[in-house]
Parts: sequence; structure tokens; C-alpha cells
Amino acid sequence: MSGLSERLRAAMNEARKHRDQARTLLLSTILADLKNQELELHHNPSDAEAVEVVRRGIKRRREAAEQYAAAGRRDLADRELAEVKMLEEFLPAAVDPEEIRQAVRDAIAAGAKDLGGLMGQVMPKFKGRADGKLVNQIAREELAAIV
Repeated sequence: MSGLSERLRAAMNEARKHRDQARTLLLSTILADLKNQELELHHNPSDAEAVEVVRRGIKRRREAAEQYAAAGRRDLADRELAEVKMLEEFLPAAVDPEEIRQAVRDAIAAGAKDLGGLMGQVMPKFKGRADGKLVNQIAREELAAIV
């Protein structure tokens, strides 16, 4: 079991002791997602794979929050965003946007001229450490600047 999985399990047990039902449910859901990942991969997920599971959970909750907000259900949107904050505690420190911007500029200088090629070169460098939306936004900005 990876270090992240251990931290998630310990946090869930701590939440149970404190009778924090919302946090217990959230963490047990993420641990179930990790178990599904383990069954899919036929091995215990590495830390990088576990981080991806947590990121997917965050993405799902952000999308749900947007939908709730659009439907006028601010209370449910706020609950989803609170869950996002709880899950973000388990992610490694985010990459500085300037570091991403520099990698995008380097890829453009190396010949990447379209968004797909650019993302293909830059994303692997930040896999599990940066949000794909942020990388995409920076890539679009930098491509627009050279036109």
C-alpha cells in the first residue's frame, strides 16, 4: 500500500474517532476508489496512481459544485467545495505557474506550434503535480502571444 493510501486510511480512522461523519464518508469514498483502482491494475496503486485517484475525486466534486451553483443550490455547491479542500490536503505541493509557463515556452521554442503537441510535451513533466486545466490555460496564453 502506498504512503498516500496509508495517510488517507489514518485520516479516515481519525475522523471516525472524532465522529466527523462528512470527512469519514469522503475519505471512505476515496479509499473505495483506490480499491477499485487496485483491482483494475492488479497491484497496489503507487503514490502517483493514488494521487491521480484523489485528483479525479477533486475534479468530480468541482464539476458537481459548478452544476449545483448553476442550479441555484449554493448550499450543495459549498459542501462539494469543502470536500475539495479536504482532499487537496493529501496532494503534493502544487507546481508554481511560472515553472509551467517556462516549460511551455521551452516547448514552443523547441518547435511545438499547436495546442495538442504542446500539451503532449508539457503534461508529462507535471503529471500528478499540476492541474491539466491550468497547464492548458497557460499553453493557450503562450500560443496566443506568438501569433
